[in-house]
Amino acid sequence: MMTNLFSVFDPSTTILNLSLNWLSTFLGLLLIPASFWLIPTRFQFLWNSVLLTLHKEFKTLLGPTGHNGSSFIFISLFSMIVFNNFLGLFPYIFTSTSHLTLTLGLALPLWLSFMIYGWINHTQHMFAHLVPQGTPAVLMPFMVCIETISNIIRPGTLAVRLAANMIAGHLLLTLLGNTGPSLSYIMVSLLIGAQIALLVLESAVAIIQSYVFAVLSTLYSSEVN
Repeated sequence: MMTNLFSVFDPSTTILNLSLNWLSTFLGLLLIPASFWLIPTRFQFLWNSVLLTLHKEFKTLLGPTGHNGSSFIFISLFSMIVFNNFLGLFPYIFTSTSHLTLTLGLALPLWLSFMIYGWINHTQHMFAHLVPQGTPAVLMPFMVCIETISNIIRPGTLAVRLAANMIAGHLLLTLLGNTGPSLSYIMVSLLIGAQIALLVLESAVAIIQSYVFAVLSTLYSSEVN
């Protein structure tokens, strides 16, 4: 039963032993040229206002030391994650953000680049982060260990948080869908209502988790400047 339940996350479309499901991650690239040629729609105006708001917020988080174009990296990261989260809500479409292969592949290079840049260019500042201000001298060795461990696990927590939230919602939808054939007509109508409500909740989770991933990445970047 559990094998069948989690099999909804397995890549299934293969040609010459190569999984094609991961290509859905890049379907958003097909939508980019349309915004330059088509007449602007309400959705495009809404999306542009969202990106502008994120740009202002990320610039504030990065502070005066951040580069002018740094926020666009995290806006692109948010756009990619939120697109794949929503894509996974459609039937028979592979959810790439529910796999640690993708989420850790996004979080780990970002974290490594921040650490390498910080330790090379701002070594004293990085050492100062290991001991919070006002820490007693007796606790300093323990604080260094705690801060080091919390820093090392950051990419893992970023990746697991996003993947776990995507998996949890999809498992609930799958469980509700599997119970449908054995229910009466009245219970099926109630089940459909519950699935619609859960789908709306999953849409909110898709946006929130994308936002959290991008904001935390921005905060990690601001700490090394």
